[in-house]
Amino acid sequence: MARGKLRIYLGAAPGVGKTYAMLSEAHRRVERGTDCVVAFVEHHDRPRTEVMLHGLEQTPRKELRYRDSTFTEMDVDAVLARHPEVALVDELAHINIPGSRNAKRWQDVEELLAAGINVVSTVNIQHLESLGDVVESITGIRQRETVPDEVVRRADQIELVDMSPQALRRRMAHGNIYKPDKVDAALSNYFRPGNLTALRELALLWVADRVDAYLQEYRSEHRVSTIWGSRERIVVGLTGGPEGRTLIRRAARLAEKGAGGEVLAVYISSSDGLTSASPKELAVQRTLVEDLGGTFHQVVGDDVPAALLDFARGVNATQIVLGVSRRKGWQYVLGPGVGATVARDSGPDLDVHLITHDEAGKGRGLPVARGARLGRSRIVWGWLVGLGGPALLTWLLSSVFPEVGIANDMLLFLTMTVAAALLGGLFPALASAVAGSLLINWYFTPPVHTWTIADPKNIVAIAVFFGVAVSVASVVDLAARRTHQAARLRAESEILSLLAGNVLRGETSLEALLERVRETFGMESVALLERESDVAPWACAGSVGPGPCATPDEADVDVPAGDRMSLVLSGRVLPAEDRRVLGAFAAQAAVVLDRQRLQQEAHQAKELAEGNRIRTALLAAVSHDLRTPLAGVKAAVTSLRSDDVEWSEEDQAELLAAIEEGADRLDHLVGNLLDMSRLQTGTVTPIIRETDLDEVIPMALGGVPDGSVHLDIPETLPMVDVDKGLLERSVANVVENAVKYSPPGTPVLVAASAIADRVEVRVVDRGPGVPDSAKDRIFEPFQRYGDSPRGAGVGLGLAVARGFAEAVGGTLHAEDTPGGGLTMVLSVPTAPERRPEHPERTAVITS
Repeated sequence: MARGKLRIYLGAAPGVGKTYAMLSEAHRRVERGTDCVVAFVEHHDRPRTEVMLHGLEQTPRKELRYRDSTFTEMDVDAVLARHPEVALVDELAHINIPGSRNAKRWQDVEELLAAGINVVSTVNIQHLESLGDVVESITGIRQRETVPDEVVRRADQIELVDMSPQALRRRMAHGNIYKPDKVDAALSNYFRPGNLTALRELALLWVADRVDAYLQEYRSEHRVSTIWGSRERIVVGLTGGPEGRTLIRRAARLAEKGAGGEVLAVYISSSDGLTSASPKELAVQRTLVEDLGGTFHQVVGDDVPAALLDFARGVNATQIVLGVSRRKGWQYVLGPGVGATVARDSGPDLDVHLITHDEAGKGRGLPVARGARLGRSRIVWGWLVGLGGPALLTWLLSSVFPEVGIANDMLLFLTMTVAAALLGGLFPALASAVAGSLLINWYFTPPVHTWTIADPKNIVAIAVFFGVAVSVASVVDLAARRTHQAARLRAESEILSLLAGNVLRGETSLEALLERVRETFGMESVALLERESDVAPWACAGSVGPGPCATPDEADVDVPAGDRMSLVLSGRVLPAEDRRVLGAFAAQAAVVLDRQRLQQEAHQAKELAEGNRIRTALLAAVSHDLRTPLAGVKAAVTSLRSDDVEWSEEDQAELLAAIEEGADRLDHLVGNLLDMSRLQTGTVTPIIRETDLDEVIPMALGGVPDGSVHLDIPETLPMVDVDKGLLERSVANVVENAVKYSPPGTPVLVAASAIADRVEVRVVDRGPGVPDSAKDRIFEPFQRYGDSPRGAGVGLGLAVARGFAEAVGGTLHAEDTPGGGLTMVLSVPTAPERRPEHPERTAVITS
């Protein structure tokens, strides 16, 4: 029996319309005469989804008893007995009630597919097993119901049901997903815009990868070798030369012209693992291509054009970008070059761009010899073995072992040549080969003690010996040098990789970088010098080690680090090959110094601008907001002291109340000014302790009228690590602001909930709200959005609230209230000792 086909509707979150789309497909299939039944669909009391079930055959569900309650699950046996052509099974990742046929619903679906029944199902992206940790980091919720990725990947068809976060939140606010009493909690927790956007991106990327994998699988099965331009993929061929940066930027511009363009930079290295390219330049080009959104690849291949074309066709590239050859005109007699060969063999489905650059036609230059530095002792031993070894061997063979034979004599002399090559390199080995040939001729080839050779076969033997000795010596020397070279390049790559890692980790301390240079090269001191002009004296920007050099002339090693900077080292003279890596350190040191200074200048400029703005705003506040209550107080006092009017007790009480109100307003304004001054000068020192929100939030409501705030605080919230006084002031300012803007008769809701390792306090009002463009601005000092009711305040309340929240390790931001208004979200860290156990138990208090 043929296996059934599986079709899955994949969504980013609940409510996007997966079940609705599945039922719509079922109606279309039934109209076409397909035998289609509903094996299990859960409409969750959503009217529109429930209506879609009308007119579709539904198999009876199986009732199960669990913990004194009755639950219903899909009856697999009933569906198998009915054996429809198509079965609809909702919620693929669902965990069945204990006692069911299978533990997971996807296992039920596997049985239906094995029985030849086609299945249409639904699942959300957060239920995929591999994304569990990612989803938990985004939403703070660990998904218990999961389905293996392979089950979903094996589906014959996957259709993404997509919806923007804004549209999904509107659908939620209209009551189309959850009941009205759950809407506010859902919108403020799981259905936040950031959560929905991240989940939507996960779904889109997962489906895109699935489509790309299917395309590659189809091309492989059907042996499609031609390029399918489903999207622009541009391969940049790099040689490690300076023109690579130009090629990468040109490829990035080409990719920007098409939607979804992708840049892949590739460097072809030889199969022996060694390269003549500059590791420093390749590292720079790799960083550049990654900064532009592309990827860097290194491919091994001795035939560069063939390897480049194989890579391009393997990644389904549509274009190749190469630089015009750097070879001089006479060098083309050796071959057409990589660019011309790639253009000739690319075929009609792969475009090749040859880009001109400043290095074109200037020649590649001769390869730099990177011979092994064997050391004086090894070279001396090599010459001793190369010259003294044959002499000693001649004495042994002629005096101690005279009957060995000329063939064995030659093998022993060849051994001496190999030993000389291993110890001292090529030249001692060549000397050993020459000496061995002469000694064999003089002492062991008849007639002995003459240069005459009687037997022509011995002439051939000595010639072969010399040729083999020279060849073996050359090969052994080359292998030794390349081994040393590979070890050195490996060490250099490790150093450069460590340096790149420091950059990526954001380690910007100049002293730490100079100390790493000193340790890497074993120097006594390292300093970075700079000067303002070519004739100005040198100044030390940073140094490590005792007695740093004051000028480059005093240093043992001097490496330029810019136009007017120099990295100087003292301790010993470094070989030339070490300067390449040292140059990378010098360039990084200059970048670190410039970055530190730019950060300092930016910080100083920000402080100056903020100080000027605050001074201007403070003058405006003193001239208007502080003057208004002072004028009221002065007028009331003047009236009371006046002898011209005899005030009644009621009038006196009213004037005294006006004086008290003005004094309270002045106290509130001055208090906020002092708090903002403390925040600006950094003198706020929080005392972090474990605190219960039940002790903080009620105390923060003392400044608002009774009945204006409704509290919804769970009793079992975890303790929070905060400064009690600062948190109370922050909550008080936020609540007072919400009450001030909330319509009369509409209380402000203050609710709290635990999410992962944080506790959120949400202050919800039904006022006019604030547009998205002004949500950050309202937290700036002396900012009041719109017309402040009753003309109170100087616009410092929310600025002080955010400052105190950040001082205790929390955050404060604004969101829209569903249905109108503004919601302030104050998030603080929980204490690590306690975690919520029963968040469903809540206490409701009205102040």
